[in-house]
Amino acid sequence: MCQGLLGGLETEEFMKKVLHGSVPHTEETIKELRADRQFAVEYLKAALEELDDPDNRAAGLLALRDVAEAYGGLGAVAAQAGISREALYRSLSPKGNPTLKTLLAVLKTVGMRLSVEPENHAHA
Repeated sequence: MCQGLLGGLETEEFMKKVLHGSVPHTEETIKELRADRQFAVEYLKAALEELDDPDNRAAGLLALRDVAEAYGGLGAVAAQAGISREALYRSLSPKGNPTLKTLLAVLKTVGMRLSVEPENHAHA
């Protein structure tokens, strides 16, 4: 996790609060994402995990929107990714459903990529 910004458990607690809406998505969050690349990476990792849970999917999409805002703004990210601004806003809205192409393009534009890791529990 991002030890430099908040430290071990504080980071996990902060991420849970942010992703579950008890900390508002403000300019301060975007400022922190812009200032600390490792924080942005961990923020997105936690957000992408939320996409697996239909009850928390909106939090993951809004976190991706925050990172896009931090790295140029939604309009600029949309243009760089070759996506219309309106489509990007819809995709990253609480009820959005971005395509894999959109997700990969946005991640690439902000200098990140999608990766896969095993779940915490093994399937039989």
